[in-house]
Amino acid sequence: MATAHHAEHVGSLLRPPAILEARRAHAEGRVSLERLRELEDEATLEAIALQRDAGIEVFTDGEVRRANWMAGLLESLGGVAQLGPIARVGWRRDEGEDPPTAETDFNMVAANARLTRRVALTSIEAAFMAQHAPGPYKITMMSSSMGALLWRPGVSEAAYPEPGAMMRDLVALQVEEMCELIDQGVDWLQLDSLSYNSVIDPNFLAQTASGMDAATMLDQTIAIDSQLIAGARARRPDVTIGLHFCRGNNRSSWMSQGSYEPIAERLFGQLDVDRFLLEYDTDRAGGFEPLRFVPPGRTVVLGLISSKVPHLESTDDLRRRVEEASRYVALEDLAISPQCGFASTAPGNLLTMDEERRKLELVVETARLIWG
Repeated sequence: MATAHHAEHVGSLLRPPAILEARRAHAEGRVSLERLRELEDEATLEAIALQRDAGIEVFTDGEVRRANWMAGLLESLGGVAQLGPIARVGWRRDEGEDPPTAETDFNMVAANARLTRRVALTSIEAAFMAQHAPGPYKITMMSSSMGALLWRPGVSEAAYPEPGAMMRDLVALQVEEMCELIDQGVDWLQLDSLSYNSVIDPNFLAQTASGMDAATMLDQTIAIDSQLIAGARARRPDVTIGLHFCRGNNRSSWMSQGSYEPIAERLFGQLDVDRFLLEYDTDRAGGFEPLRFVPPGRTVVLGLISSKVPHLESTDDLRRRVEEASRYVALEDLAISPQCGFASTAPGNLLTMDEERRKLELVVETARLIWG
């Protein structure tokens, strides 16, 4: 069972420089799609080997085929128009100067026609992992609860007079995607859902200009994530589903902070997921007290190890923090991980691949010390 896995990582891994260059060259017409796919396959094999050698037991493809963790919106959908770089939030670093805007912005899109699934990106990822992963693997995807980003005044009204109609289409498309992955043999799915940040951090809610208050945002996010989970479980009741959200992860910077307390009772009590992957590497996430709402038998993956900075955490400190969390969740229902991926956007966080490897090894080493 998936709950036996006590060492996990969230998903993305640092991209090899050759992939970053190939993607630029492909955008400029200098490298064919076929050649880019070959290089992506090679990078995925390297990512699998890195995880295997570090001792990670649940594999991802490192998201090396994606320019951004939001690929489900930005790269896979039809019916959208390119908007160019959009600065939506202020990014901050705990160490060193905050990143310049040009380093953290990425190209956004907006719905300008009925949404479709243009590229089955996760299906491509899953087919390769099914053939090459040496153990269980999971497919990560952005939750469509964040899809309101696609509705833009002046762009979207002709197709969708209001955001709700667009969101209904988007949720249906993602349920379809998840069901097709399950039919393809995928038995582990992870939703990355960051809309909860607007509930726990009033400053972040103000920056996103969503027009919603925190209570409405929580209602909508819970409702959409519940629909996605129910759709997948209707296809296969025993599919393993994880839900992850962090406080932002872009070039070693973050965008929001706050305790889980405002969302804990509903998040943990209403979402029928097997694993909650929660950021806990700094005090920005508050204490473990909100975990008292986690039902027995659900796994909480404590993101205690930072993917943002190169220095290694102390195994003694990590063991102490797991012990603190076990006051609220049974030890056998806990696991550990980095708080987020190492490259939520293709340029990645400010670590070397060797430092990334040591972080993954630390996850595994600490899990073995705690759980055997």
